[in-house]
Amino acid sequence: MHIPVQVDYGVRALVDLAEHEREGTVRASDIARRKGIPEPYLARVLLTLQNSGVVKSQRGPSGGHSLAMDAAKISMATVMDSLGGTRLMVNCLEHADLCDLAPECTQRDIWQEVEEAVMNILRSTSIADLVNRLSSPVPALAG
Repeated sequence: MHIPVQVDYGVRALVDLAEHEREGTVRASDIARRKGIPEPYLARVLLTLQNSGVVKSQRGPSGGHSLAMDAAKISMATVMDSLGGTRLMVNCLEHADLCDLAPECTQRDIWQEVEEAVMNILRSTSIADLVNRLSSPVPALAG
C-alpha cells in the first residue's frame, strides 16, 4: 500500500489540531512549523479535509483551523479516503478480470489478506489514538 504524502501531512495536521484543541483555532503556519509541513501544501490538505467535513476553518485575524468532530471519531481510514490515498497494493485486487494470470495466481489471496489487515488497522486507529501515543512511551521491539 502506498501512502501519499498528502495523507502523511493530513494525519500530522490532524494530530496537531487534536493536541491544541483546547486553544481553539490553530493557524496553518503554526501547524506547518511544528509538524514540518510546507505551508502552501498544508493549505491544500486542510481545504480538502474541510471539504470532507473533518476540519473546520475560520477566516479573519483570530481565524484558523480546528477539528470538526471528536479526534476519537476520525480514523486513519477516513483521512486516507478524504485525501485520496486508497490505492490498492496490486491492481488485480480491484480488476482480477484484467489479469491473464488470475486463474492460476497463488498470490492474489495473500495480497487481499494483507490489504484487509492494513485497512482494519487504519479503520481502528483514530487521531486520538495517535495523540495518546505521543504521551505514552512506545515499547521497544524485542530482537
